[in-house]
Amino acid sequence: MNENSTTKPAGLASALGIVKRYSFVLVFLAILVVYAIANGGLTLNAAMNVLRHSAVIGTIAIGMGIVCLTGEIDLSVGSMLALVAGFSVVVFNMTGSIPLTLLFALVFGALCGLVNGFLVGVVQMPAFIVTLATMLIYRSVAQYACQHLPGELIGNGSSVYRMSNEIASYDALYTFGNARVAGVPIVGIVMVLMVVVFVYLCSSTKFGKKIYAVGSNAKAAHLAGISVPLMKTLVFTIAGALVGLSAFVWVAMNASADPATTGTSYEMYAIASVVLGGISMSGGRGRMIGVLFGAMSYDVIDKIIIALKMDALIQDTIKGIILIIVIMIQVAGPQLKEFFGRHKGSGAK
Repeated sequence: MNENSTTKPAGLASALGIVKRYSFVLVFLAILVVYAIANGGLTLNAAMNVLRHSAVIGTIAIGMGIVCLTGEIDLSVGSMLALVAGFSVVVFNMTGSIPLTLLFALVFGALCGLVNGFLVGVVQMPAFIVTLATMLIYRSVAQYACQHLPGELIGNGSSVYRMSNEIASYDALYTFGNARVAGVPIVGIVMVLMVVVFVYLCSSTKFGKKIYAVGSNAKAAHLAGISVPLMKTLVFTIAGALVGLSAFVWVAMNASADPATTGTSYEMYAIASVVLGGISMSGGRGRMIGVLFGAMSYDVIDKIIIALKMDALIQDTIKGIILIIVIMIQVAGPQLKEFFGRHKGSGAK
């Protein structure tokens, strides 16, 4: 009798623990069901399109995820995407080399992230202020350069960076951005591979454990011998490199980059993907695998709004409300747990 009474609650607690740890999967599936109802069904092609359309935001969100795990934030990722994508088009038009374009995007993105990381980690300026400033700087530079670079370098576009279709490797790069392997978009495969890499990095390496330690308690991490300024600098640099990869993917998919509109509001979408994926904005808690489901969830929400034929002007309002609700749940969860735990303890007395 006593054995059963202790086993059942323990089993229930274990089940609830699993649900809590993988709640982002349940959220994604629930949103997917809503989309299927709103769209009148769900085809394999539609599911693969979710993976394709999530590729750029999902890759950026991986970097945002590790930044948030340290308790920081990066508001510059959208503008950084526009800057790196635009200059990557210039490099492609100059060299015609896909590998050099990819290398440039990764290095230039990492350098932009390093600027953020140095100011936040070493100079110890608030991440919100630093990345708000670089958000303005990066987009401004992208727009200025597009107006003043020679026409042949920007593909003779009007205020837009365009890949020149006269270059021999144009078709190969554009095919990479839009082709599928066994029905799965190549860009989606790239995103999933990046998620796998960073899930391993954050869960099975010393570097990953240091990221969580810094986010959980920076002072304790410092006392444990972890260089907090170095870790924050590295995390922002890695996030920048991931934006660089996303910029390469963007160029491959679209063959162009508009410095005025490319990446607009992507910082919000990346943060939303992180939050929907279960990573705490206060740092130190969450699982990187959740970012994948968070990015896809946000894309499906977009598709639901379109399927329901809602006014385009109200779409961002709906997305913003969803983001607020998810953050409220994140904040209220620990507080409710503490509240009920305290009352349970007082009741036992």
